[in-house]
Amino acid sequence: MANPLAGKKVAFLGAGKMGGIILQALLNHGLLSAKSTSATVAHADRARALSKKMKVKVGTSNVEAAKDADIIIIGVKPQVVEEVVREISSHMTPKQLIISVAASVPTSMIEKNLPANVPVVRAMPNTPCLLGAGMTAICKGKYANADHVATTTHIFDVVGRTVVLDEKHMDAVTALSASGPAYIYIILESLAEAGVKVGLPRDTATLLAAQTALGASRVVLETGDHPALLKDAVTTPAGCTIDAIMELEEGKLRVTLIKAVVKAAQRAKELAFS
Repeated sequence: MANPLAGKKVAFLGAGKMGGIILQALLNHGLLSAKSTSATVAHADRARALSKKMKVKVGTSNVEAAKDADIIIIGVKPQVVEEVVREISSHMTPKQLIISVAASVPTSMIEKNLPANVPVVRAMPNTPCLLGAGMTAICKGKYANADHVATTTHIFDVVGRTVVLDEKHMDAVTALSASGPAYIYIILESLAEAGVKVGLPRDTATLLAAQTALGASRVVLETGDHPALLKDAVTTPAGCTIDAIMELEEGKLRVTLIKAVVKAAQRAKELAFS
């Protein structure tokens, strides 16, 4: 696919954690040129430091960054998205594309604060994007078309995998893949502690746990087999694994993880309407 960002001016409003990750990745892959890229942060000192690091124009004025941009990526905190959109609204036209990575902020909220027909696409990435191993769900707003979605997908393919969904699923995505790394880290920490308990050095236990999780995840993704089938392949009759699984079932690991995702999805929905 040809680079849909070629010749485009792109502005990152809020080049913090996630915005900064995406900006750096696009620059590293040559999808953006420094001269056609701008970004904003809240403080002048941070702007100077980031500009020196990334070799792009970084300032504190969202209007200055957005007004001449073809694509505006909003990476500010969810609670200030509406304020930022209102700030830039009078400079927006339907020829521009707005991409929001703010959790729990529906496209309708952004659209109502913009002139008519401005396309908005919503993306929900996660922190493993830092290493190009992220998972991003993408949905389009009322005025976005297939080309806008394709451009957004191309951007986030650089930092991992992407999936396009209806917006009604985005709270579930927030709960599962966006919050999911935290759940996995707790599981990895617990497995490493278990390794220490049975006599392994902590660094070795952490390595064994993390690489095992990485390997198991790759098997699921690359074979397409159901996790239950893959679990059964590891579980031999009267062996060690089935005893361990019995402990996990007795401890309600499965239902606890399900309830955690359900609770997070409910909270995401609450935030969307707050």
